Amino acid sequence: MVFSTHSGRREERPLVRYLSLPLSSLLIASLSSSIIEDIDGMRKLGLASMAFFYCDFREEQKKDSRGLLSSWLVQLCHQSDAYSDILSNFYLEHSNGSRQPSDDALVECLKEILKLRGQAPVYLIVDALDECPIGMTSSLSSPRDKALVVVENLIGSHFPNIRICVTSRPETDITAVLGPLTFCFISLQDESGQIEDINNYIKSVVNTDRMMRRWNAIDKQMVIDVLTNKADGM
Repeated sequence: MVFSTHSGRREERPLVRYLSLPLSSLLIASLSSSIIEDIDGMRKLGLASMAFFYCDFREEQKKDSRGLLSSWLVQLCHQSDAYSDILSNFYLEHSNGSRQPSDDALVECLKEILKLRGQAPVYLIVDALDECPIGMTSSLSSPRDKALVVVENLIGSHFPNIRICVTSRPETDITAVLGPLTFCFISLQDESGQIEDINNYIKSVVNTDRMMRRWNAIDKQMVIDVLTNKADGM
């Protein structure tokens, strides 16, 4: 499934995508890799910044919001001098790293980066969110709850240049949080309708992306045809 949402002014809207995937780990890995590869191509051209995080319940640093935020910040600081300056100041403020920042402080540091003007769009990717453990009781926030709160927080900040992509199996708690935040829904659950949904999604992105909207109709259609053929396995 793909959920997309925008907020803010129409010409400068953050984009959030939630992909809820079937149980095939091979499909999840393939699709996630394709997303990262495409965005990385934009990054290399100076058209975007990108940070991704693979959730993995087997590794301590890959299953909670602290690992997520720390990974994003470190990746982004290597892609812009302005981002690096913000993280350097954050490091100094915490006694040259000897004092551990709170999760809230990490979120605020990330927001400082995202609200900088004159920077390329920032793509933040969370892969396999369902791998974050869920709490056994309702009284304590689980690692997955906290990760979802981070995503909600960033969406609610309405930064114009943020793009968030989340891949996950269709867990009820994840869908309940991300579903209402989106405007576009594509299901990858049913194989029979999968290709059509992906094709519609490609058309939606090409026709609504701020940069792509400036392209002429022939170039837009060429991109749609190429990506659609790939989705069909050609």
